[in-house]
Amino acid sequence: MLSRFVFPSALLLSCFSSQQTPTTYSQQGVLTAHGQLSPELRARIERDRQTAIEINDLAARIRSEADAGALVDKIAEVFADALPPSWMTRGIRERLAHAEYEAVSDSSRLIPEQRIADVWNEYVREIGAPDDALVTTAELYNLRDADFAAAQFFWSRGHNIWAVSTIYALGPGGKMAEGARPIEALRILYDLDMRFDNLRGARERIRRGVLASEELRKRTENQSQAPSVQSTFTVRVSAGFDRNPVHAAELRYIQQHGPYVLNGVVEKLFDELFPPTD
Repeated sequence: MLSRFVFPSALLLSCFSSQQTPTTYSQQGVLTAHGQLSPELRARIERDRQTAIEINDLAARIRSEADAGALVDKIAEVFADALPPSWMTRGIRERLAHAEYEAVSDSSRLIPEQRIADVWNEYVREIGAPDDALVTTAELYNLRDADFAAAQFFWSRGHNIWAVSTIYALGPGGKMAEGARPIEALRILYDLDMRFDNLRGARERIRRGVLASEELRKRTENQSQAPSVQSTFTVRVSAGFDRNPVHAAELRYIQQHGPYVLNGVVEKLFDELFPPTD
C-alpha cells in the first residue's frame, strides 16, 4: 500500500488508520533541559486528550444522522493531514455517517462480519497476498473482542484516540454483537492491514478456546483477590522486522500496476462495504 496504509486510510476515515497519529509524541525537542515535557507538548497532549474524549462522547450519543455526521467530521478533522483529499469528500463522509446512524438505530443494519471478511479476503486475493492473510468470521469476532477489551482497559488509564471504546457494537451482556458499526469496521481493516500480529493473537486464542475479554476479566478478579500481585494486560505490538504478509504483496502490486490501479480496487471494495443508497 501507498505509504503502507492505502487500504485502511483509503477506506476513508478509519479513525485509527494514520501513521501520523495525534497521540504519538516522538518528535525531537519535546523535552526541556531538565528532562520534563515542554509546555508545547503538554498542551498538545491535553488537546489530543480532549479530542479523544469528544470523539468518545460523540460515538456514544448518536441520535440522528446529524450526530453521526458530527462524529465523522471530527474524525476527518483529526486526520486531515494524513488522509488523501479524495477520500475526505463530503459525499463519502455523508455515506459513512448515514451507515453509522443506521447501524446505531437498527442492529440489523450492522455490517455483518462475513461481509467484512469477504471484502478483506477479496483484497488479499487481488493483491496476491498469501492465504495466511485470509480471515474467517471467528477470527474477526475474536479480534474485535480483543480490540474492545484493550480499549476499555487503556481508556481507564488515559484518554487517547486509540482507546475510544464507544465505536464498538455490543450485544446482550456487553459481548460483541455479530455485526460491526461502520467506523468499527474500518478499525478492523486497519488491524488486519497494519497490525497483522493482532490477527495472529486472535488465532492463538481461538486455538486455546478463549477470548481476550475473558482473560482480562480473570486477571482483574485475581488482582482483586490478591492486591499485592500486579496484573498486566498484554497487547501485541509489532516492531523491527516486518512479519506482515500483506505489506510485501501490496508493494509488489503497486510496482506492477501502480498506485492508481490499487486505489481503484479500494474504491470498489469501499462500495461493497458501504453500498451507495442511491
